[in-house]
Amino acid sequence: MSQMTRFDPAPSRLKYRIDRMMLTPVYRLLLRIGLPFALTFGAATWWFSVEGNREAVLLAISDARAAVEQRPEFMVKLMAIDGASDGVAEDIREIVPLDFPVSSFDLELDTMREAITGLDAVKNATLFVRQGGILQIDVIEREPVVLWRNPKGLELLDRDGVMTGPVERRADHPNLPVIAGTGADVHVRQALRLLSAAGPLGDRIRGLERIGERRWDVVLDRGQRILLPEDGPVRALERAIAMDQAVDMLGRDVVAVDLRLAERPTIRLSQYALEELRRIREIEVGDR
Repeated sequence: MSQMTRFDPAPSRLKYRIDRMMLTPVYRLLLRIGLPFALTFGAATWWFSVEGNREAVLLAISDARAAVEQRPEFMVKLMAIDGASDGVAEDIREIVPLDFPVSSFDLELDTMREAITGLDAVKNATLFVRQGGILQIDVIEREPVVLWRNPKGLELLDRDGVMTGPVERRADHPNLPVIAGTGADVHVRQALRLLSAAGPLGDRIRGLERIGERRWDVVLDRGQRILLPEDGPVRALERAIAMDQAVDMLGRDVVAVDLRLAERPTIRLSQYALEELRRIREIEVGDR
C-alpha cells in the first residue's frame, strides 16, 4: 500500500512575507496612493514632454482666461478724476494713457498711482474701479502757500516746501507771499509763522529773504529791512513791531532794523538822514 502525500495547509514563506507586508500601514498607503500617483505623474510627464501637447494646453488656458477677462462686467470704459484742477487732470490723462474699453485685469493700479503722485501738484491719489466700468481717480492736490523766488524763477511751494508748479508772473498769484534766497524752501513753515507775526505791518511787507541759509530778513517797501536773528526770529520780529507801534520807528528814514544781537538792536539810517543828522550836530556845535 503506497503512502499518501498530505496537503500542508501552512502558507509558503513568500506568501507569508507578502501577507505581513500588507498588514503594514506604510505599504498599504504606498500601494493605494503612492503607486497610482507615480503612474499618473509619469504618464503626465511623458505627455507634456511633447511640445505640441504643451502648446495645446497653454493655448486652452489662455483662451479660457481671455474669455473671463473680456466679459462685459470686467471691462472699464471711462475714467473719472475728482479733486484735481483742470491742468492737473489734463496732466494725469497724459501720463495715464488708456485705450478704452480695457479689461480691469489689465490695469496696473499701483504703477498708475505712482505715476500720478509723481506729479509736483499731487499730494496723494486713490485709484479703484467702481461700478459701471469706471476707473475712479481721487486726487488730493498740494495747496500752494508761498511763492519762492530762486535763480530758476518763481515756483509755488506748499507748507512742506514741495514745489507744486512753476509760475511765470508774480501777478498770477497776487495773494501769495514771496520768499527768496537759497534754502528758503526748506523753512516754509517758519516763514509762514513770521508772516503771521508780521500781520500788523500790513501791505508794507514785500516778502522774506533767506540770508546765508541761516536766518531771515523781512523786506518792506521803501527799501526797508528787518534783520532777524538765527534763533528766535518770531520773537525778535514781534519786538520790532512793538517798537514801531510805540515810536513809529519804521515810519522814519530808517534803512534797516538789525535785531541779530538781542542785547544790542541797531537802527541803520538812510544816507539823507545821516547827512541831516550831521548837519544838525554841526549847527549845535556852532551854537556852543
